[in-house]
Amino acid sequence: MGRATKVLGFSVSPEIAEEYERLAARQQKTKSKLFRQMLEIYKAKLGEEEFFRLQRRMARRARRKGVFTEREVEKIVFEDR
Repeated sequence: MGRATKVLGFSVSPEIAEEYERLAARQQKTKSKLFRQMLEIYKAKLGEEEFFRLQRRMARRARRKGVFTEREVEKIVFEDR
């Protein structure tokens, strides 16, 4: 049966390593659990940034087509339903 986890290896400065260990201890988490949580938070932030990027892009496109209000957007979205 294969291993359920995988060991990662990367280098950080001693200061970052110490800070990371202190943070894990202060949060009462293992370093692995803290890393997983940090990764989930980072992925959520990337998703949020992508959402706002798309929102800005679509807002520009809507303005070029003469759509300026949320009500106008809703009308377009729901008119064929």
